[in-house]
Amino acid sequence: MVLTAPRAYIDVHILQTVPPANLNRDDQGNPKEAYYGGVRRSRVSSQAWKRATRLHFTERTPEQDLATRTRRISSALAGLVSADTDLPAEAAARLAGALLAPLKISAGKKEGDTAYLFFYGRRQLSAVAALVRDRAAELAALDDAELAAEIDRLPVQEKFSTGHPMDVALFGRMVADIPALKVDAATQVAHALSTHAVELEFDYFTAVDDETMKEQETGAGMIGTIGFNSATLYRYASVSLHQLLHNLTDEEAAVIAVEEFVTSFARSMPTGYGNSFGHRTLPSLVAVVVRADQPVNLVSAFEEPVGAHSGIAEESARRLAREYATATRVWGDTPAFTALCHTFDSSGKTAEQLRDTFAEPVAFPKLLTGLRTHLTDTVKRATR
Repeated sequence: MVLTAPRAYIDVHILQTVPPANLNRDDQGNPKEAYYGGVRRSRVSSQAWKRATRLHFTERTPEQDLATRTRRISSALAGLVSADTDLPAEAAARLAGALLAPLKISAGKKEGDTAYLFFYGRRQLSAVAALVRDRAAELAALDDAELAAEIDRLPVQEKFSTGHPMDVALFGRMVADIPALKVDAATQVAHALSTHAVELEFDYFTAVDDETMKEQETGAGMIGTIGFNSATLYRYASVSLHQLLHNLTDEEAAVIAVEEFVTSFARSMPTGYGNSFGHRTLPSLVAVVVRADQPVNLVSAFEEPVGAHSGIAEESARRLAREYATATRVWGDTPAFTALCHTFDSSGKTAEQLRDTFAEPVAFPKLLTGLRTHLTDTVKRATR
């Protein structure tokens, strides 16, 4: 059954200040950057924060309910077949290869690997393995042609096309040579950009050889440099509720997936050079806006970079509030729901401006509760 819902986009706007760090490095090993508004900005790629979000899911969601992405799907399937049956490893690997053959996934350079990373749910792969559990010995005894004919009768592709886990439903799956296995992503994630100009800096470090120091030898055991910068980042993502319902075909699961995404997107952090910089922080602002028209990224609030003076985070918050108010007024789009969480002084002008523009600020758990209630009501109204 395909569930339908009115167009609803859950926009997530985040401001987060990060100390000296190298969250997401480029091909030179330095923090990624971008020019925006004529100046150099710190940048963290959408891929880096999507992976951090996916990894954060694992802290609260059973592993079997999530997806994995790998070239070694054949090996993973062989392991399940072997564990479910008495087949030796070689026979299980042959059976796994036969099960995947009808999908016509392009082969990789290494034997058993696919040509690209394949994103699938762990329960989906278990369901494929279960197709041969009771006939494993019988099928393993067939020659290649007979085995292929028997496997063709099994709904292997259907198992990968239904029962998607939350992360596949959110982030989608692109399989260029097998359109039937494609899953349109319900989530858009922008590259995080600093709200201000940054300069690349370098940490010159030395490491001492403890043993040579005992012998009174001078000099460092190792010398090196690490590129870094520090920034207040504007982060943005949007979830399409109607696409998520299409992917999951379950109302409650779709609402839970949105809540889990907002939680993990806000709380996650890429881990690049994490031990060297200890850069993990929490956002200073999270605003969630549910819209019926289209996703709206508010990065244009920072096209003119925030000046290098005290209070960059607060000025960024005021800029964001003004941009949101202007966009709402000029385009005449009234959001269906707005929620705000921030850490600024509740008696200050920044908090007042945020309150007047977005909503009365609440603690993050209460923001999630309000969002869940609104989305549940939205889905119920659409399916009556």
